[in-house]
Amino acid sequence: MVNPQILDYNERQTDTDKEICSFLSKMIDAELKDAKNKLWHAHPVWFLEENPIVGYNKQKKGICLMFWSGKSFNEKQLNVEGKKFQDASIFYTHLEEIIAGDLLRWLKKSEEIQWDYKNLVKRKGELIRLK
Repeated sequence: MVNPQILDYNERQTDTDKEICSFLSKMIDAELKDAKNKLWHAHPVWFLEENPIVGYNKQKKGICLMFWSGKSFNEKQLNVEGKKFQDASIFYTHLEEIIAGDLLRWLKKSEEIQWDYKNLVKRKGELIRLK
């Protein structure tokens, strides 16, 4: 079930962004049945065993959907910006831009491919692969 704080976050967006956020939260929650979700650093994030997996937030370019281990998905639609971590993202400005099949595939990969962000501080910035 989607955390009420996330639903409130979605409601505070403009109409177009609200549609995107609501769609994403429903899809993510339906597919990642074992994930816990909450606002983390003021943005909706889903966790598996306390490890951040996927989340989204409002940025100037649109709604940014980010997968913490997305770089390892090897999906050309996902933008990889940094070199230090394994995150990758995609931006949406209209609901019609979301391709459900791609999103479902990425969500499946987010369960299968995980890097250990939960223990990043304990490991002094060293990121190791879990799955």
